[in-house]
Order: sequence, then structure tokens, then C-alpha cells
Amino acid sequence: MSCPGWDELIDAHLDRQAAERGLSRHSLEAYARDLRDFHEFCTRRDAAPAGLDAGLITAHLEDLGARYAVATQRRHLASIRGLARELVERGIIARDPAPSVKLRPYPRKLPRTLTRRDVATLIETIDTAQLRGLRDRAMLEIAYGCGLRVSELVNLQISQLHLGEGVISAFGKGSKERLIPIGGAAVRALKAYLKRRDLEFRQAAEGKRTRSAAMRRTSAVFVTRLGRAMTRQGFFKALKQWAADDPRTAWISPHTLRHSFATHLLEGGADLRAVQEMLGHSDISTTQIYTHLTRSHLRKVHRTFHPRATRARATKGTD
Repeated sequence: MSCPGWDELIDAHLDRQAAERGLSRHSLEAYARDLRDFHEFCTRRDAAPAGLDAGLITAHLEDLGARYAVATQRRHLASIRGLARELVERGIIARDPAPSVKLRPYPRKLPRTLTRRDVATLIETIDTAQLRGLRDRAMLEIAYGCGLRVSELVNLQISQLHLGEGVISAFGKGSKERLIPIGGAAVRALKAYLKRRDLEFRQAAEGKRTRSAAMRRTSAVFVTRLGRAMTRQGFFKALKQWAADDPRTAWISPHTLRHSFATHLLEGGADLRAVQEMLGHSDISTTQIYTHLTRSHLRKVHRTFHPRATRARATKGTD
């Protein structure tokens, strides 16, 4: 029986990842891009799947090194590791070569965050006279108040809101569900938005608003003026519009709110594992990056307020 080729193996591997891990379309597309690059490299080398070894993987990563940063190489290596395990399970190769492939360590860039005051200023900037403003304020309150990924935020469904219990359920990577507490400010903003949204849905159904005539009821929490579910791009655009006029916030992205959520919790004394659970990180080492930020915060507080933390000021002689 002939060994299947790279195309067949990669397609089968991606199908399996989608079925067993419940990966999102974006994650699968990223895996597919990485494995397509590896396939093209192997084709140029005339390397068959049965010839997969540490040397081949290392050569591919070195080839990537001429074009990409170490972080990108690490992502490609993670994709190849999954494919290598697939080949072992199918008996195409005897042992997994990926664990012996090492990349040089690199310093992780610390995420930039907003101060508490900047977050409050940004939220207060939003004009809530119209439905759009109510929606955007509710989205910002939940993104910051619950630390959601932008994909989790725009895909939020009415059935995931448990406001009576003070929690929402979120479906993260691999469709893993987690419960996240929702604070009072987010609850108030969400209720105000949903009340106005439902009113406009009713008006559209009764034909009282020609502009909203195309609106239809939907299970999505956050919708456009036509009643369609918000997109990642739509939220990014809305956020940038509200933040554009203040240089302290003009640089932000939706993920900045998630970074700020985690940092402010840890600065306030929250337990690292509790923050890990709320963020939906499978590995606590991913959450630990925020401890570097809080250490910087603690050092700043110490230097500012401790009487022995700064160098003594020169005093004039009394003579």
C-alpha cells in the first residue's frame, strides 16, 4: 500500500483538528497556511512524508528565519508538531522528530495596556444617545470587564448571558466553555443596549422605521443597524473611531482591552490562576506575562511612595 502524499495527509490532519479540537475557522486557516509553506519546502527538497525528520524541520525553520521573526517560526513549528504526531499515529514514521527541534529563546514583547483612568475616559467618550453608541459602550464594558477575545465578543449569543447569576459564558479556543463574572457597569450598559435594541426590532417589524426595515431578530447580542451580527472588523472600526481623538487611546486595538483586564486584576491582588481561568488560557505560562507588567507597576509604586526608595536629595549647607 502506497504512502499518502503531503496534500492528503495535511487535509486529513486539518479535518481531524476541526473535529477533535473544535478549532475556529481562523485557527484552521493559520494551520493550513503554515503547513502549506512546509509542504512547498518539502516539495522543493523532494522530501516525502516518510522522510520527515528533525533535520528537515530544522532546515525549514532556518529557511523561514531569513524572512520571519522567531515568534513566527515558533508558530510554524507548533503546526508541524501536530502533523508529525499524525504521521506517527498512521505508522508513516516510527518516531516523532519534532520534540528534538529547538528554537533559540527570544524575549516576549510585553503587551501595552491602558490605565484605569484611560479606560474610564474612553468609555465615557461614547455618545449613547443612539443605538450604535449604546451597543459600542456595552461592547467596551464587556470586553474590558470580562476580558473576552474579540472573536468571543462579536459571537456572543443571548443564551450566553446569565445576568441574574452575574456571569456570562464564553466559548474560547477549541470551543471550550468558561464562566466569567460580569460587573455592575457592564450589566447596566448591556441592559440599556438590549432594551433599545429590542425597541428598534419591534419598530422595524411594525414598519415604523424605514431605515431599519431590514432588521430581523437574531440570537446575536451585538448587531449592526441592519440586524446582522457584528464582525471583528466592525468592532475594530468602532473602537478606533471613539479612541481617535485622544492620543492616550488612539493606538489601541480590541485586544488592548483584554490585556488591560488581566493587568488591572493582578495589580489589584487577584490570584493568577483565577485570571488564567477567566482569560481561558490553557497554559498558565501564557497568563504569567502579565505578572511582568504588575511587577513594573509595583516597582513604580514603591519608588513613588516609599521614603527610602529614592536617592536622597542634596541639601544646601547651613554655613
